[in-house]
Amino acid sequence: MSDVARHDDLYEDVSNPLDSVEEILCANEWTFDRMAEDELTVQVSGKMGEYTLFFRWQEEYSAMQFTCQYDLDVKTNAMDEAAKTMTAINSTLWLGHFDFREGTEIPCFRHTALFRGMTHTSGAEHIEDLVDIALAECERYYPVFDMFARGPANGADLSLAMMNCAGVS
Repeated sequence: MSDVARHDDLYEDVSNPLDSVEEILCANEWTFDRMAEDELTVQVSGKMGEYTLFFRWQEEYSAMQFTCQYDLDVKTNAMDEAAKTMTAINSTLWLGHFDFREGTEIPCFRHTALFRGMTHTSGAEHIEDLVDIALAECERYYPVFDMFARGPANGADLSLAMMNCAGVS
């Protein structure tokens, strides 16, 4: 088999998972905007704050980049400390990572998922899990990024904000 044929097989055609994303968003009664065939955004209210979810499909790799962006801007004088804290948070995550949206001080959770070989149904379940995990992680670390949006954090407050909460939500 030629290298070209193997490359084509590796990235076999899968249906655009953004169609499944639309179904999930409709089921949650979330209003969304499909800017293009390969891009979709939605605003979501969480318990702690507001989030913008971005979905971008890249057909050539059968991959979807997903971003859950906070409605917060980290203060410029807190960026170094926020980046160090983000690195510490990322070392504990199993899926995805936190970073800053390119060219901004806006923190976000990001993950790229491969969809090769998935069906419409399995892709939808994958997307539901991805959204649930991203929103849970964003809610979990909202107090941390909110502190940096207010300015540099002191060590004691940051330690408290980083602690896992237990109890009834």
